[in-house]
Amino acid sequence: MTIPNLAAFGFADDYQAAYDTAYRYAERELYPLCKRMDDEDWFPEEAFRKLAGQGLLGVTVPAAYGGAEMDVLTQCFISEAVAYWNHTMAAGMLASDNLCLHNLVRNANEDQKRRYLPGFCDGSIIGALGMTEPGAGSDALGSMATTARRDGDDYVLNGRKLFITNGPVADVLLVYAKTDLTRRQHGISAFIVEKTFPGFSVAQKLDKMGWRGSPTGELVFDECRVPAGNLVGEENRGNVVMMSGLDIERVIGAFFDIGLAQRAFDLALDYATQRKQFGRAIGEFQMIQAMLADMYTELEAMRALTYQVGREILAVRPGEEGRGEIHKRSAAALLAAGRGCMRILDQAVQIHGGMGFMREMEVNRLYRSGKVGEIAAGSNQIRQVIIAGELLKAARG
Repeated sequence: MTIPNLAAFGFADDYQAAYDTAYRYAERELYPLCKRMDDEDWFPEEAFRKLAGQGLLGVTVPAAYGGAEMDVLTQCFISEAVAYWNHTMAAGMLASDNLCLHNLVRNANEDQKRRYLPGFCDGSIIGALGMTEPGAGSDALGSMATTARRDGDDYVLNGRKLFITNGPVADVLLVYAKTDLTRRQHGISAFIVEKTFPGFSVAQKLDKMGWRGSPTGELVFDECRVPAGNLVGEENRGNVVMMSGLDIERVIGAFFDIGLAQRAFDLALDYATQRKQFGRAIGEFQMIQAMLADMYTELEAMRALTYQVGREILAVRPGEEGRGEIHKRSAAALLAAGRGCMRILDQAVQIHGGMGFMREMEVNRLYRSGKVGEIAAGSNQIRQVIIAGELLKAARG
């Protein structure tokens, strides 16, 4: 792969430098880990924490807390670059550095930032987001069953969280729980939970089809005591904290899909030049050429929309998230990227033929992981609901 020329898309040199750094480090240090991660569902904790030494963690954290003080678009490009070489590690970075840490950067108070942000930046803290539950997926807010009650200087949490990326290995989690059962999404609060807090445990590490090596788990809160000082934002205003990050999550997820899809395309293109049938490389046959052309076109369409929405996310002011134009366009970017990635992966496996069905092949690993792009961060159907809802709202005036 030729590293994308971000200047051609109107991006400054700083973005290119961040992309190049992440890409080259991932190629050298993270790509060799992929096979073992997939075969053994092994999480290379030491390698993850070492990302801090390359400036790849704490990207959006202010310098006063040890971070790089860059913007979320830089984080997006890093996600794409790492996902090209090791999408599983990129998934763990997304869960820790964006879903957990960046929400704290945006919403935590000064004391919380001072206590937690430096650890994320130096690699001593791995983070996770605790939102999804066994009975609360697409309706994560309205159907949330995990509760938190005030008890003196603590809140006491009870409930379960499911499908939590980094859950089994996280040192710190941003967890949502109901503090007012009568108010549905308006009765939710956000809490910083440390893995050592009494009453917190990991019930199980889940066995997944893809993203193997990115630990996903079920978490249990059994009279889990959380200091009141770890409440993020105001009580019963956790929905604001949550919604402030969802549009950003969808955009960075679209960048992730581009990295994964680009890798699959490059593998297919290389295989088409090497594999010979009927005395010729299969890339000389028009049917294979048509597939490659479609894959390339899909990838470039994904990139154009995603890069543009990535630019737009920087202009969103606090309080504008979760509604309006950016809510619609971030959902559209991830809808297009998730679908496009799966179509490219499917064609990549098809070009590999029987070898593509073999677990030992890298394209097989990518294919098994790609499906989550149409499910996580709100499934394709939820993204369609968001887009249509905003379109109809605007049409009604």
